[in-house]
Amino acid sequence: MKEFKFKINGNEYLVNIGNVEGNIADIEVNGTPYKVELQKELRQTKTPKLVRPEVIPTTDTHPSVAKTNSPGSATAGSIKSPLPGVILDVLVKPGDEVKVGQRLIVLEAMKMENNIDSDKTGKVVDVKVRKGDSVLEGEVLVIIG
Repeated sequence: MKEFKFKINGNEYLVNIGNVEGNIADIEVNGTPYKVELQKELRQTKTPKLVRPEVIPTTDTHPSVAKTNSPGSATAGSIKSPLPGVILDVLVKPGDEVKVGQRLIVLEAMKMENNIDSDKTGKVVDVKVRKGDSVLEGEVLVIIG
């Protein structure tokens, strides 16, 4: 029910619009009920209902495509990126001796700094990345011999 106040020629009117069906409206003016015929039929606006189609799982006949880089030829002693990101700092160079747990690279991923540590003891054979490089998940960063 909607309520309106009108002032016509100095007279105040309190108008309540009740139920509207088709082109007939139930209206009350200063407490007196009236059935009013409208010139046009009012169409009620309805809020659209969003319906999502039912999800049907697909059955792929071909194997999944790998989302990481394929391993290179020298992967036996390689340290790979655990997730995509940007290299903030490289803490080793070729020829350096490293121990298990020693920090090698600082990687920014998902707005967080991630320390990439050595998982083996040995000598750094090659550093595949530089400060500022973007890397993908699984990309070789450092090779330890």
